[in-house]
Amino acid sequence: MKKEIQKLPSDLVLDIKTRLKTISGQINGVIKMLDEGKDPEQINIQFKSIDKAMQKAHYLLLDEVYRKALAIGIVNAVDSCPGNCGNQEKIEFLKNDFPNLELSQLTQKLKEIQTIENRINDLNKKK
Repeated sequence: MKKEIQKLPSDLVLDIKTRLKTISGQINGVIKMLDEGKDPEQINIQFKSIDKAMQKAHYLLLDEVYRKALAIGIVNAVDSCPGNCGNQEKIEFLKNDFPNLELSQLTQKLKEIQTIENRINDLNKKK
């Protein structure tokens, strides 16, 4: 079975992409400041700003994008599995555990639900 990679919904990643483009501009600005020999304190301030922006973007990626994508995946799996798909126990576990998931667990759980969705899709294609 081919491992199918699912893209995150584009509406969920739009804000993150915008933030990363802004950070990219800030990084280019720091490079220019270094090339021009600008005040080290100003360069340090820019580094701190970039670091804070990256931390916030990372947090939003996990807490907003990945958490919402996981919720969508769980709903899709529940809707696609009428109780005889062979994954119902894992789906129910993810559904019940969802509110308590730590940010550090989201990427693994997102992979799990994507694997389940792929299995259900393959099962439905065979029917």
